[in-house]
Amino acid sequence: MKVLVTGGTGFTGSHLVRRLLERGHAVRVLDQAPGLFHDELSELGADVWLGSVTDPTLVGRAVEGCEVVHHLAAAFRKINLPKRIYWQVNVEGTRNVCAASLAGGVKKVVYCSTQGVHGDIKNPPGDEDSPIAPEDYYQFTKFEGERVVLEQVEKGLDATILRPTAIYGPGDPGRFLLIFRQVMRGRFYMFSNGKAFYHPLYIDNLVDAFELAAATPVSRGRAYLIADRRYCTIEELVRGAAEALGVPIRIQKLPFRPLWLAAVACEVICTPFGVEPPLFRRRVDWFRQNRAFKITRAHTDLGYDPKVDLPSGLAMTARWYRDHKYL
Repeated sequence: MKVLVTGGTGFTGSHLVRRLLERGHAVRVLDQAPGLFHDELSELGADVWLGSVTDPTLVGRAVEGCEVVHHLAAAFRKINLPKRIYWQVNVEGTRNVCAASLAGGVKKVVYCSTQGVHGDIKNPPGDEDSPIAPEDYYQFTKFEGERVVLEQVEKGLDATILRPTAIYGPGDPGRFLLIFRQVMRGRFYMFSNGKAFYHPLYIDNLVDAFELAAATPVSRGRAYLIADRRYCTIEELVRGAAEALGVPIRIQKLPFRPLWLAAVACEVICTPFGVEPPLFRRRVDWFRQNRAFKITRAHTDLGYDPKVDLPSGLAMTARWYRDHKYL
């Protein structure tokens, strides 16, 4: 098939593009920036276009001739990013992709949303019927993007929504790299009791879900939480990272409130000057928020069966970080 992947040069998108190329598909990538993997994907045979999903003319051209569209492009969390950018990319950009796909006769659109639309899960594990409670503007606009997708489904588009949990794996430049780096020091400062739930999602498991959603007619107009088979506490995650690295770890538990106040102070001081704060509330909330979900709907409808467990995923991620000199 001919497939379009928006946001395809980033961490998640590049893994999806590689899988599609391995399957023998012709893959076009549309991304605003080259990302870490532009040259690699081009060498592998992807047709990489640089541009934004906020440009409806460009999106129309990119969609032309494609049978499947995986829409991953998004304005992700940055403290100083104006709200209008989130809205333009995550909502209006999604509208452009869906409208062009419907007009172009695309057979399937898979939209990548986020678990974050559910916010903090008060009675874990949650599921797709848990309250919609986004806690920041990024999460809010991702859910508004879901609403745009469903509007286009009403007009005839065949589209499916995926809500991934905490994605990680080789090439991940985000939170998991920070965890591994602190673990490598031999001491991890846990600003809580470490019992909050966290739900990892290894990248290959997520790519499986993208493929299944694209190929399953019953998924039309439905949303699916995509996660690994089991969730864990954040203390279990940290100890798992230490085991993957083969290093001893001492976890020092500290009160949360002083860290939260420090994060507030950093935001107050840095934000007026357009400086990215070294510490901010959304990051420190990781220590206390619950993220734990059932994946029953995805298993039943899509046949989703995550194959990579947490110890294996952490081991492969640690190896990649070391091989590429991140640790």
